[in-house]
Parts: sequence; structure tokens; C-alpha cells
Amino acid sequence: MKFFQTQLIRQIDRMTIEKEPISSFNLMKRASLAFFNRLLPHLPKEGKITVVAGAGNNGGDALVIARLLMNIGIVPKVFLISPKGILSEDCQNAHDKLAEKAIICKISHPHELDDEDIFSCDILIDGLFGSGLNRPLEGIFALTVERINHCQGKVFSIDLPSGLFGEDNSLNDHNHIVNAFRTFTFQTPKPSFFMAENERHLGEWEILDIQLHPEALSKTESPFYFTEDSDISFYKRSKFGHKGTFGHALIIAGSFGMMGAAVLATKAALRTGCGLTTAHIPQCGYTIMQIAIPEAIVSLDVQQNCFSNIPDTSKYNAIGIGPGLGCGESSKKGLKLLLEQKPENLVLDADALNILSGNNELWELLPAKTILTPHPKEFERLIGMKKSPYECWLTQMEISQKKNIIIILKGAYTSISLPDGTIHINSTGNSGMATAGSGDTLTGILTALLAQGYPPEEAAITGVWLHGKAGDVALSKQAEESLLASDIIDNIGNVYKTHNNIV
Repeated sequence: MKFFQTQLIRQIDRMTIEKEPISSFNLMKRASLAFFNRLLPHLPKEGKITVVAGAGNNGGDALVIARLLMNIGIVPKVFLISPKGILSEDCQNAHDKLAEKAIICKISHPHELDDEDIFSCDILIDGLFGSGLNRPLEGIFALTVERINHCQGKVFSIDLPSGLFGEDNSLNDHNHIVNAFRTFTFQTPKPSFFMAENERHLGEWEILDIQLHPEALSKTESPFYFTEDSDISFYKRSKFGHKGTFGHALIIAGSFGMMGAAVLATKAALRTGCGLTTAHIPQCGYTIMQIAIPEAIVSLDVQQNCFSNIPDTSKYNAIGIGPGLGCGESSKKGLKLLLEQKPENLVLDADALNILSGNNELWELLPAKTILTPHPKEFERLIGMKKSPYECWLTQMEISQKKNIIIILKGAYTSISLPDGTIHINSTGNSGMATAGSGDTLTGILTALLAQGYPPEEAAITGVWLHGKAGDVALSKQAEESLLASDIIDNIGNVYKTHNNIV
């Protein structure tokens, strides 16, 4: 699913109005009806409902929703926050139609918010501000948000919580953003929905289809994509295939005390369908690997406790390097030797990234379409500075384009930046996967997909989705607190078995 910056959504709205054609007010009514229908299951049989509307089109949505509530016999308290008394055209239209049936309490001064009864309710519908907001709330609006956030009822935000910007909120005042119980957003998510700093504001969020014009959606350019289950396809395996058909992966991993990382990456590669997987490990890990994964081929380094040299890479279809590797001088030399060979289908993770950090010489040696898999701290070390979540996206995209590489920035919503300038946000996964070895598992999955012939871009998007989906399947049998990286590996096969998209 392609999604958009907020200014582009407004452009798509205008194109929908022109192409359908439909009036802007009727489009507002359509969006409001979608919100109302999704709200219905949450309505109490008895209880107070408050609607808080602003003077713009988000406020118009709220007023239309109030009228829909009245149509089914529910009489909400409606408050219009408008210090200037000037409403947008569609908001004024919604106001006039509601005023025929209900009392609308207009609030223009902060002291009018002191009445405790205003925010005494079981359900509060937040329609104060929408996606057009571009500066932090202040004055009566900031005070209104404070009152909403002290409300004991459940808050349902229209499109996005009032006060939240659609993109970068690093300069916003988070004390003056609504903390919603649910956010029902229109047509596509907003970029800010994927940032950890905004979780408390959004609550659980859902996308509501308001039937914006398909041509407007398809022709509007955007670098942002949200990967859903329907976007993923696996390659069909030939009945006459054999272990040589399905690729040979090389995993370079492990050091003294960190052999578990090598085991997890290697096992994940095998579980992901690789015909052959070789683990290149220090000598101290020989017995561990042979016992833990008898299916793996073992290649021993000349060093006892760490990585230092590379085997002949010509026979491997893909290489993953980094899990548990260590950052000693011998490992640095070994990584340089590998990069100088310019191997195709390369994944760099963990200590391979730490070695890469700040080493311009190694940056310049990266082969085209190399996949880097940093977590936020590793990414910070790679770019040499701390940036806001949205700026991280922009930096990701810039580096991927400039260096012709793929960056997988791991997180609750893992972002994958491609050399073509796009960024793909993953939809699968859960907090139980924030556990030791989860990243090693991802490295094995990515390397296996590359070895099987998936192009690097497709391997990155598919691999991240598969990793998260296996974690979700594992969670159906576990608690988040008890999930292990090996549980993710054990459920890769269940994802393959149940996912129907095969090409």
C-alpha cells in the first residue's frame, strides 16, 4: 500500500472531487460515515458521549458524526472550539445541518473550559484538528487537549489525534497532543503513525477506506509504502528441484562466547528454504555447530576464537556476515578482504555494521545492492549523529540512493529503504521479538532468500515480513515475555504453509 505525506492527501482529495465527481461536503459525509460505522461496536448501551469539534474540516467530520449519532437515537454533547467564530465552508455546512437537531455549545474563551461537565463522558470523539496542522497547539486549543487527556472516557480520534503532525513531530509539544484510545484514519496511514514517540497519542489505529479515486491514488507519487500480507509472494518450488537448485548460503558469524548468534543465523537460513548452508566460524565453535545443526556445513577459520579470513566465496549464492562476529582487528581485516571481492548478494549485520561505522574506506567497498540491517543505535553509529525518527527515514533514503544499497532499519515498524528512493514499512512483528538473537535470525532469513534467487530488494521486503510473521505465529502460542528467537525460526515453516501467495 502506498501512503502519503499530508499535503499529498489533500491533493488526492481535490482530484477525487474533480474526477468522481463529488462535492467536498459529500466526501466529508462519506468519511464521517466510515468513522461512524467503525465506532458503532464501541458505543456503550448506556453512557455519555461528547463530541469536540474544531473550526476546520476535521471539525466538520465531527459534527457530521454527531448528526449520525442522533439519527440512531443517541444525543451527544457537542462542543465547538472556535475562538474566532470563523468555520471552514464544509464545517459551517455541517454545523448548520446539525443545529437543526441539536444544541451546539460554542466555546471561544479558555475559562469556558473550566466546567468539569464538558469532559465528563464515556466516549469522547476528537475532531479538534486534522492533518492540516503545522504548528504546536497553544492557547485555548492546548488547554482543550489537556482537558481531553484528563477525561476518564475512551477517546476516539478522527483521522489523527488532534495536535499530531502527519510527518515530523520532533519540534512538536507532546503535552498538547491528544492521547487517543483509538484512531480511525482515512484511506492510508500517516508517516507519523510509525514513529515510537507517537504511540501514546495514537492508541490502536485502523485504516478506513473512504473510496478516494483510484486514479488519484495511483498517479500521485510517493516514496512511502506499507507492506501488507497481500503484497508478499513466495517462489514456487519445482518438484524436480534438489539441494543445488535452492541455493547455497554462507553465514560468517560467531566468536568465543557468541556462538549462539552463528547457530541462530545458520538455522534460520536452512528453515527459510536454502538448499545448502555453510557456517564459517572460529574453531572454538566447531562442536557447538555440528551438534546444534547437523544439517549445516562447517567451514573453520584459522583463528581459534574469532573471524579473520574468508573461504573461497565463488561457490556461494549469498553471504550473510556479522552476528556475534566481534570487532577485533582480525575481524576488521577479514571483513575488508570479503568486501574487496565484491560478492553479490551480501547481508551485513551486527558487528559487521559496527566495523563499518566511521570507516569510509569500507563504505566505498560495499557492492551494489548490499543489504545493511542496523537497529537504531547501530544506524546512529553508521551515520555519525542522532536524528529524529522521521529524519532517519529521509537519511535512510538518501544513503540508499547515493550508495546504491538497501538499508533495513529495525524496529516495531521496520523501514526498508531501496536504491530507487522508496521506503517500505513492514506491518508484521510484535514486541516479543525484541529479544536476543532476533536480528541474527533475520540475517539468516535474508541470506537464504538471496541464495534462492530473490532480487535484493524483494529479498529485503519479503524477509522482513517473513521474520515478523513468524514472530506473530509464535506469539499465538506464547506470551510476548517468553518469546525466543528460536521460536521465530521454528515458525517460519508455518508461515510458508499458510501464506497463499505463490508465484
